[in-house]
Amino acid sequence: MRVLLAAAVSLATAAVSSAGATTPRTETLYSRASGTISAFAQDDRLIAWFTPDAKGCNAVHVRSVFNGLKVDLPKQRDSHNVTCRWNIRHSPVTLAIAGKTSNVLWTLHENSPLQFDYLVGAGAGDRRERRLQELAHTTRGNGLWFGGVAGDGTTLAYAVTSVDYEDEAGCLAGTHSCLMKIAGGGVYRVVGRQRPKLVPGTTHGAVALAAGGGRIAYVGTGSITKRGKPVAGADLPIQVVDAADGHVDSSVQPQGTPIAIALSAHVLATLERTPLGLRLAWYSPSSGLPIGSAPVAFATSPELTVSDKVVVFHVGRSIRAVEIATGRVKTLITAAAPPIGLSIEGGRLAWAENLKHGARIRALHVS
Repeated sequence: MRVLLAAAVSLATAAVSSAGATTPRTETLYSRASGTISAFAQDDRLIAWFTPDAKGCNAVHVRSVFNGLKVDLPKQRDSHNVTCRWNIRHSPVTLAIAGKTSNVLWTLHENSPLQFDYLVGAGAGDRRERRLQELAHTTRGNGLWFGGVAGDGTTLAYAVTSVDYEDEAGCLAGTHSCLMKIAGGGVYRVVGRQRPKLVPGTTHGAVALAAGGGRIAYVGTGSITKRGKPVAGADLPIQVVDAADGHVDSSVQPQGTPIAIALSAHVLATLERTPLGLRLAWYSPSSGLPIGSAPVAFATSPELTVSDKVVVFHVGRSIRAVEIATGRVKTLITAAAPPIGLSIEGGRLAWAENLKHGARIRALHVS
């Protein structure tokens, strides 16, 4: 009997250990009892999030997960701070952070009278707001279109496409069509309080970008819609360039139209729309050669994050990962609400979520 009891205890202990090994270890990095979080990003040991405040002052918060120290950006709470009084409502906010420099880049959006994106930045070392660029376009499409932000290490960058009339004078006079064309644009790097610098060779415009390992990967503007909106093309390669000098490290040829990309030191991940559905693919950013791929659900959100081991994406509240070595897809966790700013840094997968009452930032430790 004692032998049977000991065996039963041993089996129960093994079962608990096995269950513990497969149960994700999660933690709450931040929570608030009321209000929402509009955007979230992380890099190195820093996390950053944007909180709108209709009655007070909007702010970007930067916190170290290593020691818990926190700063709020920008410093000013007066007319010199456009972030504080901006009417956020439900308009999108994008956010990127460079962990090595503690600098943050974010956007403020407006729908009228023009489609408008204000690029703003600040840093833990210099908390004064920097108004970097205003990107606006008309309802016809002519003007500047915002293509996204990215941050990693010492790199902060954003993408722009310029759209203009093929013949504006003829359009206004009624003697020529009002068709639009891609007039330029590119990927711009933000360095301190200096004027944003165009990354050499990226003058055609870009609709998406990612940063990682001292590189920038960007999806060039392939065409524009009837309303002048820049979109990716299925035939254009994704360029991977040195973040500092624009040297082309590789050109990646996707098998579909890329609708999201992510970059780590050794992996470029893409979400591609093909005639047969959505596929997740991963490539070598050094050579441009494909490493693997896997089909994913049609409802997959156009957001990716990648480490050198896994590509992480989400379908609604379901957060899933594909192992780069095997191509095996698995569900990691079901979030309480659709994840905001889902990103992986080392073994820390983190995101923000808005709840019925309040909001929080969650982290899941993955191998």
